[in-house]
Amino acid sequence: MKKILAAALIVILLGTSPVLAAKPDAFTFDKTHTQIFFSVSHLGFSFSTGSFTAFDGGFTFSEQKPEQSSVNVTIDAASLSLHDEKWEEHLKSADFLNVAAHPKITFKSTKVEKTGDNTGRITGDLTLLGTTKPVTLDVIFNKAAIHPYNKQFVAGFSGKTSINRSDFGMDYGLPGIGDEVNITLEVEGIRTEEPPKKP
Repeated sequence: MKKILAAALIVILLGTSPVLAAKPDAFTFDKTHTQIFFSVSHLGFSFSTGSFTAFDGGFTFSEQKPEQSSVNVTIDAASLSLHDEKWEEHLKSADFLNVAAHPKITFKSTKVEKTGDNTGRITGDLTLLGTTKPVTLDVIFNKAAIHPYNKQFVAGFSGKTSINRSDFGMDYGLPGIGDEVNITLEVEGIRTEEPPKKP
């Protein structure tokens, strides 16, 4: 009788114990609706703005435990777009991005912090021109829901940060061409697998 009671007690305790949090959902970038923009002061007259159009990677995300989330992205440096062929070729040269020697730009997160109801901070390692430096992005969580058209589960974010290009050895044109590079991100990710169903 005692063994039966003990077994019943174990079952009750296990049944009422807190469920461990599921791992963050995995997402791949919806490249059509994800943009990577940058802007730099051009001789003080304006801020020249461009984008990178080719990239790969994704992120993991937990709305309940955002600190468990992560980001990993690889950018094709030659996909630089400024809507001017001559200008683009100069920025791809050894004066700036040197895409022949360094074809990839990478970012891999090392820490994610929640800073508000829908805001966060992502710290990670940015590798540019073969140099790796820590960079922190301020992020807004916009929405996570079933997409009304493709019926897939989508999570969307907006982010921004800035870096000094000279920190990565890119010093051509300073100080006329600005050192500070402002980076703006608009991201949509599609969940790659369905989460496990609750028992």
